[in-house]
Amino acid sequence: MTLQEINFDGIVGPSHNYAGLSLGNLAATKNAGETSYPREAALQGIAKMKANMAMGLAQGFLLPLPRPDTEWLKALAADENTDPALVAGAWSASSMWTANAATVSPAPDTGDGKCHLTVANLVTMPHRSHEWEDTLAQLQLAFGDSDHFTVHGPVPPCFGDEGAANHMRFADSHGQSGLEVFVYGRTGGRFPARQHEQASRIVARQHGLDPDRVLFVEQAGAAIEAGAFHNDVVAVANESALFTHQQALADPQGTYDALRARLPGVQIVEVPADRVSLEDAVTSYLFNAQLITPPSGEMTLVVPEECRDNPRVWSWLTEMLAGNGPIRHVNVVDVRQSMANGGGPACLRLRVVADPATVDQRFMLDAAKAEKLESVVAEYWPQSIDPSQVGSEALAQQVRIARGKLLEMLGITELA
Repeated sequence: MTLQEINFDGIVGPSHNYAGLSLGNLAATKNAGETSYPREAALQGIAKMKANMAMGLAQGFLLPLPRPDTEWLKALAADENTDPALVAGAWSASSMWTANAATVSPAPDTGDGKCHLTVANLVTMPHRSHEWEDTLAQLQLAFGDSDHFTVHGPVPPCFGDEGAANHMRFADSHGQSGLEVFVYGRTGGRFPARQHEQASRIVARQHGLDPDRVLFVEQAGAAIEAGAFHNDVVAVANESALFTHQQALADPQGTYDALRARLPGVQIVEVPADRVSLEDAVTSYLFNAQLITPPSGEMTLVVPEECRDNPRVWSWLTEMLAGNGPIRHVNVVDVRQSMANGGGPACLRLRVVADPATVDQRFMLDAAKAEKLESVVAEYWPQSIDPSQVGSEALAQQVRIARGKLLEMLGITELA
């Protein structure tokens, strides 16, 4: 069995809209009320997946969840007097950011030698709190081979868990035993800390991780205050490299020392605050990038266009590439529709180290399937959604038909 990293990107759903529901996500709240473009958003995401495949990387995908979520509206006893934000929460396409779908521990790290996935409960934000049941059903289908995978339900809802966006893994190569780092926040300041320490500890125990190969570290309060609502907005890891902002962690030096003690070959690329401020990091999503190792072996950082638009960020990246660090290439992708709602390239993907042959092949992407995805999106996804349309039966019908056509094309009738 050949283990490799597979990126499972979320296909942007046909109800993609800018309702501004995510407190602490500055892009989402800034663009609240603007017109969204679901078709363009989904095509941008598919283009990013195709670019990764062109580098020789294994690529999977996860599907949009059923929207609007009428069962959730029933549970809220929603009527004409219901807060519009709650109604909009039933339409949210935020499951497109699959970095929040689950936390993943590959087989080399776990006690039973299987890949473990724990679906995130996402309880901090109402519009995301009802995602987990449909996400769990999808994970159980995609990773249903019980000889190789174990899929867990969510941790108790008293402890907020936001999935892989607050989890990093270090190893000399993806298929080897690794060191897993769980990043949590503490309540305080103007924005909530979304990842609870106890949630991370529960996941680590549930996955059967060796306590000597696990670190629990605190995210800096200043980073959360600046709009880094998840750790992956200010730090990203790949194999033996950490790419991080100087102010990402509450105790950066202590964390670096602990990493070096457990993985002597770790390479830390720290971006100083006097070169790239937290504000620059959050607005450009420099760290919400895919840090990947293609078959060429030259580590590559996949960043959004917004990084090139920021002269301080782009200057630093240019200087980094001129040096002799672990990151040898920077690729730029256009995911502006996702960025406007607060999610960059890293938000759009869940990393799973596994043998691709053990995954339900309906969730694996190739060139022919990508072309079919583009065709369905181009024909059925709404071209635009004005906020006034959210809640209308006409739009609801269009959204349901679009998702149904996608499931039909893929042959995934179990999720209909």
